[in-house]
Amino acid sequence: MKISVRRQNLRRVAVLVGALGLAAPLLAQAQQTRQAASPAAQAPAGGGQIGNEKSFPAIASGKWTGPRLADGQPDVQGHWSNTISNHSNFTDPNLGAPGDRRRGDLPPREQRAPSRVSDPADGQVPFQPWAAEKVKEFQQYFANPIKPEYIEPLARCAPGGVPKSFYWHGYEIRQYPGYVVLLFNSGTRIIHLDGKPHLPENIKLWNADSRGHWEGNTLVVDVTNNNGKALFGRTGEFSSENVHVTERYIFDNSNKRYNYVATFTDPTVYTRPFTVTIPAKRWTADDKPNGWHFETNLANHDGKEKILERDERICTENNGGFGNTAVTARK
Repeated sequence: MKISVRRQNLRRVAVLVGALGLAAPLLAQAQQTRQAASPAAQAPAGGGQIGNEKSFPAIASGKWTGPRLADGQPDVQGHWSNTISNHSNFTDPNLGAPGDRRRGDLPPREQRAPSRVSDPADGQVPFQPWAAEKVKEFQQYFANPIKPEYIEPLARCAPGGVPKSFYWHGYEIRQYPGYVVLLFNSGTRIIHLDGKPHLPENIKLWNADSRGHWEGNTLVVDVTNNNGKALFGRTGEFSSENVHVTERYIFDNSNKRYNYVATFTDPTVYTRPFTVTIPAKRWTADDKPNGWHFETNLANHDGKEKILERDERICTENNGGFGNTAVTARK
């Protein structure tokens, strides 16, 4: 019987989740933000284009009226992706990476996708002066990294981190009693819902440490223990290992969209806390797979049910699609 790499990977996750005390096996449970000018706006339904919504619906926290799992969690399992471009530019998503030759072909700023920074109102990260200079320096040398610190971490196959994982390709959400598991294109996050305390302060992780709970239609997650190594985009925005993030995953009761709204607090890097808003939409077996948002295949099995599998993405250092730059700094 043919078994995909992704299925093998999920079984590894099942072992990990089982080790955390879950009784249910992995395969037992398969499957505010900004006010939109046009609530009906949707990302492309298929093909390789990266979605570029110019606006998106606000979703209010409130009662959950959708389906629930046996343990009472809102059932939000499935395949999701952001709808306003990729990680090339954090505050001007359509603009592209530093030095991108296509910049001159773009429409005016007001006609492009909004900044992922929804507060402050100017859409910029409120960096302290020294941090702002560090970002500018990274951008200056992005295409010609003369020092190791100018290399995009994804070029070295590092995890995307918080929040970049949410706009670096699509991802899958799986749920288990006491846990929510996020299967990203570059790394995995396990959100503990069982009241466990955070890891000791001296343990730092690329994808940080997540402890959450449900409030109606909203998954509220406290994120600590970040190693401060991941960047927010190819434009070099960053946090330190002191950052504290409060995430709110606000799901529409149609279960077709949610907004990721996260507040970043780091007095060592920023002049004030700021908020990131990332809209996301659900993808199903009725959608056409593509090269970014929805990278899936139909499972090879004897039944008639459409079972989606997401293959593990293989990264090699200096892969242009990951880092878009050289890994070895020039001498």
